[in-house]
Amino acid sequence: MKSRETKQRDLTALTESLQNAKSAMVVSFSKLSVNKDIEFRNNLRDAGARYQVVKNTLARIATKDTQFEQAAESFKGVTAIAWTENDPVILSKAISKFMKDNADIYTFKSGVVDGRLVDLKQVQDIASLPSKEELISKLLWVLNAQAQRIVTVINAVPRDLAVVIKQIGEKAPAGGAAEAAAEAPVEAKAEEAAPVEAAESAPAVEEAPAVEETQAAAETAAAEETPAAEASGEAPVAEGEEKAE
Repeated sequence: MKSRETKQRDLTALTESLQNAKSAMVVSFSKLSVNKDIEFRNNLRDAGARYQVVKNTLARIATKDTQFEQAAESFKGVTAIAWTENDPVILSKAISKFMKDNADIYTFKSGVVDGRLVDLKQVQDIASLPSKEELISKLLWVLNAQAQRIVTVINAVPRDLAVVIKQIGEKAPAGGAAEAAAEAPVEAKAEEAAPVEAAESAPAVEEAPAVEETQAAAETAAAEETPAAEASGEAPVAEGEEKAE
């Protein structure tokens, strides 16, 4: 039998632990074997929780003036308390699974999560939620994915610009040939226009022989008239002289 001093130390230790706890679960058991008890304790330890079988009077005193006092009605019969200062979701998962797998041995009484009294159904709902570590992992994955997208977009800008410049460089000769082809018809048109201008100026050059022919015809006519005058015995009268009477 424990002495008064031992009981007081146990009470003080339990009270201090529960004051710093975020959640606690009250369970009961029957026909418990040593192996099952060890298995349950190991599961709770892996979940970062502490576990202790306590007397109901000690439990009521330890939870007085704390958020777990609202579970005092559950302190009847065999009582064991599991509590944690860490993520309550992890403890809820461990309790919910073990109660389901060992329903013939363990019974869930009540629990307190973040100051709220919960039953087994609510504990199971909490257990279905992702844990804090899982949420952080998902958040980091989302942030990392967004960062990778940003980096990809940033890297794509100079890469796409380089591709465009390369395409422009590859298309430059074809563009020069097109410009040369466009200029060629202009020069051809200029060459075609030159004969037209020459043809238009040709009649002006051919007019000179017509004038010469007219002058030749006049001289020929004058020459034919000169013998006729000599035959009549009349000398030509000089310009400005009077004809002799």
